[in-house]
Amino acid sequence: MSQPELARPQRAICARAKQQVRRKRKKKIGDPLSLGGPLLDEQVLTISEFAALNGIGLRTAREILDGPDAPAIVRLSARRIGVTVKSVREWQARRARPPGEGER
Repeated sequence: MSQPELARPQRAICARAKQQVRRKRKKKIGDPLSLGGPLLDEQVLTISEFAALNGIGLRTAREILDGPDAPAIVRLSARRIGVTVKSVREWQARRARPPGEGER
């Protein structure tokens, strides 16, 4: 057997394994807001939970958190960040418009 004949099935096996990992991640994430009760102010949300809570996409959530008027970020480790429920509420309050303003 030549080398290219071995490489093709191996690529297929790797590709299949990657697909299975992606499916497991999606299943694991599930409904991020099913946290088993009311949200507490001290509770830290992941970026995907922050996005789901605000009804926005993951990419938009990352752009908001990188922006100048972002909610306070909690660094959980060197590579992991989160947002407390209290800071999300405060951020939402800062962005809220008073009644009658901006309506057309």
